[in-house]
Amino acid sequence: MSGIQTTSNSKALEATAMPFKKTRAWLFSSLALSITAYGVWIMFDILNSNGMTPLEYALLALFTVTFAWIVTAFCSGCMGFILQLFRIDPLTLKRQKPIEINQHALSQTKTAIVMPIYNEDTERVIAGFEVSLRSLAKTGQMPHYDFYLLSDTQDPEIARNELKAWNALTKRLGDLAAHTFYRRREDNKHRKVGNLTDFCERWGSQYDHMIVLDADSIMTGQCMLELTSSMISNPKSGLIQTIPIPVRQDTFFGRFLQFASILYSPMLATGSAFWQTNQANYWGHNAIIRVEAFTKCCGLPVLKGNAPFGGEILSHDFVEASLLHRSGWDVLLLSDVEGSYEEVPSNILDYAIRDRRWVQGNIQHLGLLPKSGLKLMSKMHFLFGATAYISSLIWLSMLALSTLDAVTRALNSDVYFNHAYQLFPTWQIAKTDLIDSLLFITAVLLLLPKLMGIIVTLVHRNKAFGGTMKLIAGSLIETVFAIVIAPLMMVFHSYFVVCVFLGKKVSWDAQPREGRMVPWKEAIGYTLFSTITAIIWGSVAYYYTPTFFWWLSPILVGLILAAPIVRYSSSIGLGVKMRKMGLFLCPSEVENDDTLAALRVHQQEIGLPKDEHADFSVPALPNEYPTVMPIQSFKAPSGKKRKQVRLAQQRIKAKLFAKS
Repeated sequence: MSGIQTTSNSKALEATAMPFKKTRAWLFSSLALSITAYGVWIMFDILNSNGMTPLEYALLALFTVTFAWIVTAFCSGCMGFILQLFRIDPLTLKRQKPIEINQHALSQTKTAIVMPIYNEDTERVIAGFEVSLRSLAKTGQMPHYDFYLLSDTQDPEIARNELKAWNALTKRLGDLAAHTFYRRREDNKHRKVGNLTDFCERWGSQYDHMIVLDADSIMTGQCMLELTSSMISNPKSGLIQTIPIPVRQDTFFGRFLQFASILYSPMLATGSAFWQTNQANYWGHNAIIRVEAFTKCCGLPVLKGNAPFGGEILSHDFVEASLLHRSGWDVLLLSDVEGSYEEVPSNILDYAIRDRRWVQGNIQHLGLLPKSGLKLMSKMHFLFGATAYISSLIWLSMLALSTLDAVTRALNSDVYFNHAYQLFPTWQIAKTDLIDSLLFITAVLLLLPKLMGIIVTLVHRNKAFGGTMKLIAGSLIETVFAIVIAPLMMVFHSYFVVCVFLGKKVSWDAQPREGRMVPWKEAIGYTLFSTITAIIWGSVAYYYTPTFFWWLSPILVGLILAAPIVRYSSSIGLGVKMRKMGLFLCPSEVENDDTLAALRVHQQEIGLPKDEHADFSVPALPNEYPTVMPIQSFKAPSGKKRKQVRLAQQRIKAKLFAKS
């Protein structure tokens, strides 16, 4: 394997280097449960003022789930804010220091960079693949890395494009082409899971680690070296996840999304890393994985039963992390590693369609909660992932029930004697102070993490966002737009959740990533039902209870104006204008990252070769060293398997010190 001296600058994150590891999750849980309990008590007091009806008990139950979800994100944000403000590493709780790249250690390892693809835009895939490879080559460490483009493409035309683009790429690379390989599976059995399994079983045993990239991923060479060094420094680590930062967006919505992500995601991830410690999650890409651990522990079974809980495991990443956890391997989240990029959908509709796939995969995880072999933290990841989408249906249900409750109260507002032979009238009590307090608390929980993210950025890197005034202006626009589109996303996610529970399947195809202006016909087609429903909903509320209507109006406005919001937020012209005004600027643009700059040049100057000069020859593959990736069960691992993992970790650690 490899060796590295564990100096104070390296990410040596052994258990002894993570103080209070066992108490952090309990600290987080206690804080979140306390705030949740307080909010639920206020809500109960409000609803109970005139006696609880079955409708109000249902409202209380729905409120409890949604409020707990908000509190969870708030607590992670608070912890991340403190740690980022004072530059404290969330794992070691020491001052953050750069990751030390140990040249000798790297020379003792072999790492594969693998990019699974399926019916993707060939030109974009090759461009990202090449600029990432050349960025690593600049570091001088290319002899210790190989790059694999693992195609599952089934479209014949795209497959032909891949072949000719690959052959043109290898000619451009020259000697570097010796470290690149292209493999296409004719039968894409088990999709991405099967794609990576095929790599591990044919060539995985020749590598210590693999860095998994998505089709839209870009990663700098420095980031790859830092990930490899971090993996070498931690013999118990099975997977290390980075934060993929969205880049290269031109539409208003795309720029809004990438601005919000870089502004808030690192802080939230830092807070999550603090309480999850060595049991973080995996997001499927832009991460480094120890091949031996992955091969022995992460062979995924086909679940018994039908959808939504049976069949092939769709969101495989969460499950793979859980299998590593239960086998004794650490999964770490490094929130301060830079140079890990991805691309996101450029408009609301494409973004929602991508979420539709994730909804189905995350809800499937609920069926794994009863499995006794998985650790509690893994089950929390499953639960949080599903709740992220189910909470939208709960919010929508709660709003509908609240409207029904308000209308019912309005119709009965003049009824003071509810029972026969009632001696004294029943006076309606409205606890206005408690209602205002609960609204204020909810607003704080939702908006304070945004303010904290802005403060951290102002303190440490406001110039990377165009300066203080541009940062604040962009943050205000982002907050307002997030509030405006929230009702529409709530409706989309609610519909998706219902479809999943009804057993409706969704195709997991390549997603569009280039900017496009959504046509009016498409925008109206996807939003017309929501708009009509909102008009009827608002009319009923205004007729029977005008006061409640005004509280409901922000949600109704977002739904009634859904079509123009979808249409104009997809405008490339508006997004470019915002950039020229210095709004929604991101560090990757202000600091002009070399790898992203190379990608722009690549796409402008290098395209697919002309057919008459194209080379369609199938490239050679390296020698195979077959191994088996055993299918796992979700029962608790045997003592024998736990012993095997401990021995593997001890063997890695022994080689570490022997070669350091």
